[in-house]
Amino acid sequence: MAQYNFKKIVVVPSFKDFTDIVLSKTQRKTPTVVHRHYQISRIRHFYMRKVKYTQQNFHDKLSQIIADFPKLEDIHPFYADLINVLYDRDHYKLALGQINTARHLIDNVAKDYVRLLKYGDSLYRCKCLKKAALGRMVTIMKRQNQSLQYLEQVRQHLSRLPSIDPNTRTILICGFPNVGKSSFINKITRADVDVQPYAFTTKSLFVGHTDYKYLRWQVVDTPGILDHPLEDRNTIEMQAITALAHLRAAVLFVMDISEQCGHGIDDQLKLFNSIRPLFTNKPLVVAANKVDVIRLEEIEQDKRAMIEQLEKEGVPVISMSTLTEEGVMTVKEESCERLLAHRVDMKMKSKKMNNILNRIHVAMPKPRDHLERSPFIPSAAPVKTMEVDGVVNKKKTERDIELEMGDDYSLDLKKKYDLPEEEKYDVIPEIWQGHNIADFIDPNIMKKLADLEKEEQMRIASGMYNIDSEEDEEMKEIKTLASEIRKKIKIRHVEARLDAGTRRGPRLTRPSRKRERSVSRLREEMTDLGVDMSGIGDSNLSRSRSKSVVPVKKMRMGADGVVRSSSKVPRDQSGARDLKMQLALRKMTRNAQRNYGRTGRKGEGDRTIISKKPKHLFSGKRKIGKTDRR
Repeated sequence: MAQYNFKKIVVVPSFKDFTDIVLSKTQRKTPTVVHRHYQISRIRHFYMRKVKYTQQNFHDKLSQIIADFPKLEDIHPFYADLINVLYDRDHYKLALGQINTARHLIDNVAKDYVRLLKYGDSLYRCKCLKKAALGRMVTIMKRQNQSLQYLEQVRQHLSRLPSIDPNTRTILICGFPNVGKSSFINKITRADVDVQPYAFTTKSLFVGHTDYKYLRWQVVDTPGILDHPLEDRNTIEMQAITALAHLRAAVLFVMDISEQCGHGIDDQLKLFNSIRPLFTNKPLVVAANKVDVIRLEEIEQDKRAMIEQLEKEGVPVISMSTLTEEGVMTVKEESCERLLAHRVDMKMKSKKMNNILNRIHVAMPKPRDHLERSPFIPSAAPVKTMEVDGVVNKKKTERDIELEMGDDYSLDLKKKYDLPEEEKYDVIPEIWQGHNIADFIDPNIMKKLADLEKEEQMRIASGMYNIDSEEDEEMKEIKTLASEIRKKIKIRHVEARLDAGTRRGPRLTRPSRKRERSVSRLREEMTDLGVDMSGIGDSNLSRSRSKSVVPVKKMRMGADGVVRSSSKVPRDQSGARDLKMQLALRKMTRNAQRNYGRTGRKGEGDRTIISKKPKHLFSGKRKIGKTDRR
């Protein structure tokens, strides 16, 4: 399909948006903190990085704009002339050239100021050089504001252009305005072109697609053309002229023989002859439209003679009506056939065809005698063909028979028996070969069964199926102990589940629980588990206390009778005469701490600021003024 897709061109921002995007990205992606006490090499590197990063952003975005827009020298001449008609080739190339110049100027500014920053001797001078570099870059972009706006308008218009492939099979519809070109493309394709009863409804090129002989065809609807000199034609007409000049297509010239378009047949033929040089080396078909109003045979004799003159020149004139769809498909087929033949002729005349023909030998058989040899078709071949086509009836299934017979159907299982037809439905006999069928049952079956049961009873009585188990007393005790352990584990699981259900409230740090362990309880549990506790005294089960160390030196006492090595008196008790004064001091302390608790501070010495809010988060919309924070 189309080789050119102008919808992928990047959006071209205005000067203000361009600078805001680049400078904001520089602020976000580069370090923003520098102090005076830093080494001068670190300060230089800090500001050099900002200048280089800004220059690289400008360079990348401008390079993308230049690369995305099509170059007139590299694209098909049809699109090059179409851009010239719609946007003015000189203005278009000048705008892209100015963008390219701005990119080089920004690169040179960055290079110069990076060289100057290498010799900055203070923080202030480095900062001034950085501001000057960014300011000159922004000034360069400010001068390109008109070029950016123009390129954005071109991008929007290019994205709305139809995707036309100049090299594929194409039918090009042309003619005077309001002769039925858009109605024809709506009939043969799925395009939805606006149709109105006045001239110049179609103001640009429209594309539809149709199928013919399993091939995809491109149908292009052009705006109407008036019969006047080329330099007097407007932009709408020049689009049609550009398509006629550059697209290798079958040209369909539509005429209105009813003259309801406001132009006579003679005017339409004058237009045909004036633009006929554009039809050179292209298949040409003339469609006489609106035969539902007047037939081609009913028009005036002199006008009829003009049309017959076209037919004598080898141009086919086909009658059609887009209202009743009479002749529409005939016009389409004639155009497609002529274009296919023309493309084959062009390929045959090319230089590549000679190389291909030299490698191909087409054998033309000659008759060796005059005998007539008719084709031999095996007898089974027609039958096989009929089976494939479904003419010969296939074998019916029981389901097919059931559907045919309906309520009269009954399932017959005996028709598939491997027996003669006269014996399939016979009743199964009770006598066979002189014997009753029941005689073939063993008459001693019950006696044999009784003998078998008696033998089995004797085996059970003799202990044949008994398993010898020799368990001593120790093994029995182990099994008993294991069963008790399992039982106790289950009980603890149940108790833990009950405790978890009742303990829903807040848990104390040190829950007050009664004493659950004791020497007597341990002795009792171990005895239950089978451990002999008779020879073990209480001294082995109780916790021994460590003996206190006798101090070597005598403890020193203060004047107030307090040992000097003991801890200091708490601050809320120091200097308090009695308990009443201590309570008053505690109340004053709580009141003083209340304000600190509200602000989340630990005390009056807590100077921590939890969240440092940078200026750009709470300063609001930045007005015209200082931009030092960049």
